[in-house]
Amino acid sequence: MYFIRPIAEQDLDTLFEIAVESGPGFTSLPENQELLSAKIRSSLQALRQNITKKGPESYLFVLVEMESNTVVGTTGIEAAVGLKDPWYHYRLGTVVHASRELKIHNRFETLYLCNDYTGCSEVCTLYLKPEHRHSQNGSLLSKSRFLFMAEYPQRFSKRVIAEMRGYSDEAGRSPFWEGLGRHFFSMDYSQADYLTGSGNKAFIAELMPKYTIYLHLLPEEAQQVIGRVHANTEPARKMLENEGFRFENYVDIFDAGPTITAPLQKIRAIRESRYAKVQISKERHEHDDSNPFLVSNTRRHDFRCCLSSLKESEDTVALDNQSAAALHVNEGDTVRIVELKQRRP
Repeated sequence: MYFIRPIAEQDLDTLFEIAVESGPGFTSLPENQELLSAKIRSSLQALRQNITKKGPESYLFVLVEMESNTVVGTTGIEAAVGLKDPWYHYRLGTVVHASRELKIHNRFETLYLCNDYTGCSEVCTLYLKPEHRHSQNGSLLSKSRFLFMAEYPQRFSKRVIAEMRGYSDEAGRSPFWEGLGRHFFSMDYSQADYLTGSGNKAFIAELMPKYTIYLHLLPEEAQQVIGRVHANTEPARKMLENEGFRFENYVDIFDAGPTITAPLQKIRAIRESRYAKVQISKERHEHDDSNPFLVSNTRRHDFRCCLSSLKESEDTVALDNQSAAALHVNEGDTVRIVELKQRRP
């Protein structure tokens, strides 16, 4: 069985392993133990605070295999991006050049550097070790964040974004970076990605072109990957789209990966989640492969979430002993529940 909990200081070595495994383009996890340790401390501090409005807090959670007590994945939330450092995107747009006299009318797709998503919450830092990509663990890792956000909406923005990792080849080469970014930054994509992940974003403002970029002037290879996700990220994008996220023509400035967005209260798992009282069942319930429930406790710094095939009756649910132990709940406690996937009409 697997469950979600907040990250702890003893998870640093595993988090570093994940940072190395995830490779180029995973900006939020730099391969630097000091920086990763700071991220863990920041998450722990945010969970200790009694916060009543959104701020620059960040939260990290881990997926744990219960039997071995092994961390096998991580996931995170940024409460409000761009409050400490500028938050950059390219906005896709259209420019028309026309001459009535010459009877010429040309439409050009463009990129424009902007900070439009400043202050939004971001779901981020999603990575699951390959050998554990089964039993809907990826869905648990991703959607558990929504139950935490549903429980503490005052900590987050009314709009949520997710930056999808852009396309790069097996060698970590980004065609978009090679076609645009390299000309202005004079460094490899992996180095620019590392600098951004380490919090050193001043170089973006100093070196990035400030004017409109016409897409047809870029190499064809770079044009073709704008808005395209990395192969490993495609399942995550589809999952979020099923929760209500949509592409609104914003892409990453380095790899042109799409940023998708949704209103907080319209995210399916948040909108349909509800409270129930716990009844402990002596029977162990196996997961309903068709549509198990996400179940979380209602605590902040001891947050827990898992998948379980519940027996729901009015405002109560029957939890097996193993699920109750994973969630740290007892008979009569309140849990938040939602179907893993949208209910069929």
